Amino acid sequence: MNKTVLLFFASVFGLLGGYVPFLFGDKDMLGGWSILMGLIGGLFGIWLGVWVSKRLS
Repeated sequence: MNKTVLLFFASVFGLLGGYVPFLFGDKDMLGGWSILMGLIGGLFGIWLGVWVSKRLS
């Protein structure tokens, strides 16, 4: 597995996941929902990064 691909996908999806509650009206960027969605987005990014890395190699 390529660590760069995993780190890129985990970072991008973690940031996007943390921003989603802000789009729905939660103005607290360090609130519980933002942290939870950032965690879920990061885990999804890792899963997607593993999938992409396997496809590329």
